[in-house]
Amino acid sequence: MQYFEQELSELKEQLLTMASLAEAAVNQAVQALHDRDDPLARRVWEADTGIDRLEVEIDETAITLLAKAPLASDLRLITVAMKISHDLERVGDEATKIAKRTLELNLEPPLKISLDIPGLARLAVDMLNGALDAFVHHDPAGARALSERDREVDALNRQIHDLLAHAMAADPQNISRGLNLMVIAKSLERIADHAVNIAEEVVYLCEALDIRHAKHLAPPGA
Repeated sequence: MQYFEQELSELKEQLLTMASLAEAAVNQAVQALHDRDDPLARRVWEADTGIDRLEVEIDETAITLLAKAPLASDLRLITVAMKISHDLERVGDEATKIAKRTLELNLEPPLKISLDIPGLARLAVDMLNGALDAFVHHDPAGARALSERDREVDALNRQIHDLLAHAMAADPQNISRGLNLMVIAKSLERIADHAVNIAEEVVYLCEALDIRHAKHLAPPGA
């Protein structure tokens, strides 16, 4: 039993390390975009292999532990760890996508359009931080609170998409940069979606309640 608890603790540490790497990748990708920093964008791209490797390690550890778990709560933690690691791997992929598009954008002058991509990035990163904090502190209420912020992300992404579509229709020279910025905005929106996925897993972990196909993260009866 003591050895099992040690292995379970190691699984949590692996997941938190992966979470830290994924958060850093998103922050650095957004910084590279803001600063037009090619070397930083390349570092984000190169660091993605470390996130991928941790997902494999977490799956291997979790599969080993599933056969030993003595309690239903242990089983939930192990399966949740596997699901969260998958979402974190996808977050890393989206950060890499932002970095790649940044490198393409930096080949041309900045597009002279007022876009709130920094605001979208802040919302997405805050949601990811909030979901991970809810996991660390076993806070289902904090996890549920993310649904309203996800609607803000969706609305802002649509606004950015509409502005870029108008700019590209007005001037074909804007098309290449406009498409790259659309992809970046969509990646940030997907990062927020992965934060919601993680939040849903936190609710399952804490309450044994699967809300993945519920309309929102609201508690029963709300």
